[in-house]
Amino acid sequence: MENLSDEFWNNRYKTNDFGWDIGDVSEPLKKYIEQLDNKELKILIPGAGNAYEAEFLFKVGFKNVHVLDFAEAPLHNIKKRLPEFPNHQLIQQDFFEHKGQYDLIIEQTFFCAINPTLRSKYVQHMHELLALNGKLVGLMFNDLLNTDKPPFGGNKEEYQKLFADTFDIKKMEPCYNSIKPREGRELFVMMQHKPL
Repeated sequence: MENLSDEFWNNRYKTNDFGWDIGDVSEPLKKYIEQLDNKELKILIPGAGNAYEAEFLFKVGFKNVHVLDFAEAPLHNIKKRLPEFPNHQLIQQDFFEHKGQYDLIIEQTFFCAINPTLRSKYVQHMHELLALNGKLVGLMFNDLLNTDKPPFGGNKEEYQKLFADTFDIKKMEPCYNSIKPREGRELFVMMQHKPL
């Protein structure tokens, strides 16, 4: 198993070794964002990478968007593309050490990037970071993928078991508008914080 440190991820960006990066906001998330009408939502995008979703959100009027990544390089990339993005909303930190309360957390290639042994911890921490009635929305692979390095795969049944105790699963279904290479391999998920 690779050591998935901040140095590991920084090097991937420095050497342009980031095949997960599609170079734009993903269509399923774009469609979801377009139907949101509360521009005051406090939004977190963890493990955001180059964060095209954050850029899109910001450009359509969501100003309370926070981008979190372990690596420094992608945060610099966002700032280059979007100089007006507030510095204090670009956070270089380990997700599991991050504190805050958010109305919406967007999942885009983060869950599949962490060591699968941390998935229960991911669910618990997502629950802690979400405000009451807050939502976790995004895309997850419905595919085996790798066991020794990211992206790590998974399936709907596994995710349902993982999230059922702490989240009300509103939607977890095959994505109808994935990009070609991920067609038939992604689930669109929408889960709401469940009071414990």
